[in-house]
Amino acid sequence: MIIDFHAHIFSPRIIEQRQYYSAQDATFATLYNNPKARLATAEELIVSMDEAGVDVSVVVNIGWARNEFCVENNTYILEAVSRYSKRLVSFCSVNPRGRDAALKEIERCSMLGAKGIGELHPDFQGFDLWDEGMMRPIVNSARSNRMVMLIHSSEPVGHLYAGKGSVTPEVLYRFLSIFPDVPVVCAHWGGGLPFYALMPEVGESLENVYFDTAASPFLYKPAIYNIAQMLIGSSKILWGSDFPLVSHERALREVRDSSLTHGEKAHILGENAVRLLKL
Repeated sequence: MIIDFHAHIFSPRIIEQRQYYSAQDATFATLYNNPKARLATAEELIVSMDEAGVDVSVVVNIGWARNEFCVENNTYILEAVSRYSKRLVSFCSVNPRGRDAALKEIERCSMLGAKGIGELHPDFQGFDLWDEGMMRPIVNSARSNRMVMLIHSSEPVGHLYAGKGSVTPEVLYRFLSIFPDVPVVCAHWGGGLPFYALMPEVGESLENVYFDTAASPFLYKPAIYNIAQMLIGSSKILWGSDFPLVSHERALREVRDSSLTHGEKAHILGENAVRLLKL
């Protein structure tokens, strides 16, 4: 089974009114104000999956700055999952700054079948992962609802791009040290956090941590798969495309062309996701 752990979809309303949402929400504006930045519906995602032979996609929302937009697109994602229940899995977006509203939304989405919380975008949503008073209720809710948390991550060096922020390995490491007992997926290879896993204290903090490969072709050479496998093991890597930013075909090609063993590829392309999400 091939599972894309990181794909995005938006309702037709949001796609049609891109300029309105860009004017209203800092996260959406940063990622999609450029008209060349592609937006896709659930139906377009399914078409791409079929063409590439992807069985299931985990649909993650973006970290909207405004709570009402989190709720709006969460609702669209949940409805899409109800229509394609064998093909799609939902994660829900919340802004921890919303506090009670965020917790209420997590409960609503969990009751409707959401498997995780994310994608969290601390920079654009305006919260600090190190703010224990703000984050502990979110983490506790994730734990009690048996949900996975997915956090947008960025590299401390390298080229700039829309969405690159300050959630670097240092920030992630401290967050993971504060909250070690909830499953966390660090998106985009965790901004390079796997490279520090050879440090004993960092490696120990990764017990409940996974890394998705979303947007990998834009960030690293294909050799990242072999190197990351040596550093953290194939059981910690979740294949993700970041559709529609990266096509499924392109993202799959890097894994298939790597020198990983058949078993390692199977872990990355689906087995890890099945185990983590209890599919």
